[in-house]
Amino acid sequence: MTPQPLTFLTGATGFMGAALARTLESKGHRLRLLCRSNCNTLNLEGLTNSKVVVGDLQDPDSYSHALVGCDFLFHAAADYRIWVPDQDVMYRINVEGTQALMRAAQKAGVKKIVYTSSVATLGIPKGGIGTEDTAVSYTDMIGIYKRSKYEAEEIVRAMALEEDLPVVIVNPSTPVGPRDVKPTPTGRIIIEAATGRMPAYIDTGLNIAHVDDVAEGHWLALKKGKTGERYILGSENMDFLSILKTIAALTKQKPPVLRLPRGPLFPLAYLAESLAKITGKEPFLTADGLRMAGKRMFFSSEKAMRELGYAPRPAEKAIADALIWFQKNGYLA
Repeated sequence: MTPQPLTFLTGATGFMGAALARTLESKGHRLRLLCRSNCNTLNLEGLTNSKVVVGDLQDPDSYSHALVGCDFLFHAAADYRIWVPDQDVMYRINVEGTQALMRAAQKAGVKKIVYTSSVATLGIPKGGIGTEDTAVSYTDMIGIYKRSKYEAEEIVRAMALEEDLPVVIVNPSTPVGPRDVKPTPTGRIIIEAATGRMPAYIDTGLNIAHVDDVAEGHWLALKKGKTGERYILGSENMDFLSILKTIAALTKQKPPVLRLPRGPLFPLAYLAESLAKITGKEPFLTADGLRMAGKRMFFSSEKAMRELGYAPRPAEKAIADALIWFQKNGYLA
């Protein structure tokens, strides 16, 4: 009997990581899950072949011992927020934490690594669809999240090229689906739209993918991905109004008809951010969010489909499954 691979996974308590943990268990992996001492463990329920390692990405000594003996590493943890009161915290987690983890995996002799980046690091041609090879630079990155993920991916790519780090990079688009406990910024949009609290919209667009398909894509990257390469894991490009119409149809509501220009919303965003600094609560509207909405985040997963055998479902299925989970868990009350 072939022994079960031992795999170290970060981010399992989060949205993407929870889906990945379940996928890996279904493929026969034994898991060591890095979790902070105060993390919400709801997404770990139902995992049967996993052991929690209490540690923090900002403290390599807290987890390095648990990497010893592991065959593989999946690094899916990240601080994913559009707005943060302290940008240094996000930088330390997303950039310095990633670099330290890669070093620890090198030292432990991990055979192969899959690093979860983001399409936020990729370029988008004007009026077109981005690929893994679309030109982009640091100056194109809007907001601390995109800048931190860009820097982290550059570090990982350099380590693959210069130090033979056995890493494959995946760039998920916008995962949607069950177990979005926090929820993510996209999950909040679905909740707001499904509960009738989104009477207007901004003209933008996203690539929507089922979170479980993206998790499957991670596993395919481990099996078939080439070291140093990156693969977009997405599905369907949809303008924002189409997303809202899909939600409205699934919830038997009317979609919004009022389209808002971005320009006049910036003063409101600055006000919301100022209030957030006082209350500590994430603002409902941010200047960086408005700037990002100026580009349609449309991407192609053709490379992953061709080289990995990635086969994502339609976006409507992802949105439907998200709504079912949100309804079941009281988010749509």
